[in-house]
Amino acid sequence: MTDCGCEKARRDLEEYLRHEVCKTQHSDIAEHLENCVECRDEALVARTLTEVVARACKETAPEELRDQVIARLLEVQATH
Repeated sequence: MTDCGCEKARRDLEEYLRHEVCKTQHSDIAEHLENCVECRDEALVARTLTEVVARACKETAPEELRDQVIARLLEVQATH
């Protein structure tokens, strides 16, 4: 049994979502996602997760929490 493109699409999905594949690969994966519900769902989950993480990375921690984390890291570093 031959693979209908799912293996390649899933293997390159992260790069595809970050627009890091060549135009030919991008077109191939986009076409596959149009025709494969399972891979399209996986791409949606990956895209949503990526967007949520990107938004979270833009937020800054309160100064007090930041100071506590840095102090704890310095403690751990000093004992190792």
